[in-house]
Amino acid sequence: MDADSKPDLLSTARQDIRDFALASGFDAVGFAGPDAGPEAGERFAAFLANGLHGDMGWLEAKADRRVSPNALWPDVRTVVVLGMNYGPEHSPLEILDRKDRGALSVYAQSRDYHDVVKKRLKRVARWMHQHFAEEVKVFVDTAPVMEKPLAGRAGLGWQGKHTNLVSREHGSWLFLGEIYTTLELPVDAPETDHCGGCSRCLDVCPTNAFPSPYQLDARRCISYLTIEHKGHIPREFRAKMGNRIYGCDDCLSVGAGSINTKPSTEPALEKRDALAAPKLVELAGLDDAAFRSLFAGTAVKRTGRDRFVRNVLIALGNSGRPEDTGAAMSLLDDPSPLIRAMAVWALGRLLPSHDFEALKVDHLVKEADPDVRAEWAISAQGPMD
Repeated sequence: MDADSKPDLLSTARQDIRDFALASGFDAVGFAGPDAGPEAGERFAAFLANGLHGDMGWLEAKADRRVSPNALWPDVRTVVVLGMNYGPEHSPLEILDRKDRGALSVYAQSRDYHDVVKKRLKRVARWMHQHFAEEVKVFVDTAPVMEKPLAGRAGLGWQGKHTNLVSREHGSWLFLGEIYTTLELPVDAPETDHCGGCSRCLDVCPTNAFPSPYQLDARRCISYLTIEHKGHIPREFRAKMGNRIYGCDDCLSVGAGSINTKPSTEPALEKRDALAAPKLVELAGLDDAAFRSLFAGTAVKRTGRDRFVRNVLIALGNSGRPEDTGAAMSLLDDPSPLIRAMAVWALGRLLPSHDFEALKVDHLVKEADPDVRAEWAISAQGPMD
């Protein structure tokens, strides 16, 4: 290749890749070098050192591979970052006032985005390999990739004060995927931070999960607590969870993340009506088979029935609806201590004290799990916000 013609050919190749990716269903495409930047590595190291990742041990286990794309694949020369819009038609905050319903994060109401994005990534990667005879590898967020800093360096947006990527066109509603390639392409200019003095995404957080702008304490985040956390959710956060039973979209729905956004038009990400505003009492009654059936093909299924019903029971306890106590009462003998404990907590908030004490007499004598026994003792003291 003539040295003078190489830049033009590479620019043409980059535009061809962008055009094919957009035609394949992606809404944003950018190109970055194999470097997430020193600031990203420093933030991540501090995040881990301070224990802000909670019990997400997988983040720490592969920390060295996350810091740099070269550490994951030494041959990479360019990272193609692709985004798919999953913006909602209505504000996710609207359902928070419907106390008898469960609020699931927008991304969980449709087909698992990992499957959708990865399939499209593979299509684009195959096309790149065929056209340019260069090696490619595809990644979604299950791989040790610092995708938000890379997306910022590729010009797709900037990491807002809530630590999520914010796009001027799509707000905070972009699924991200990456194609690593040995093809060395011109990179895009990084996006600048447009947050300014706004702090709405921090102020709206129900559990104060942001110690400071651009820093997240996952241990306080409702998304972490309802999805990643495997044990009992600390009492200090339960009332603040409201009816959020899987994830939390509050910080994504305000500030810079809420302007100039368009609803997703991707058929593969069409929201399931049954998951838009499900009744808590019906969700509490799900056994394992019914849970798997209802959430087949969605991200929720990976959490498992026990953790999910744990979340539902907390929402029931926050509903202020004594007429729904039957749903919690039926779970006092559930095989899972995770569920039994939260059934006790919910009933402690919904029942008159004398009715709760009567249940305690019947159930405490046969309860062997120390955590469940502790809930009976503490919940007997009355509602605790």
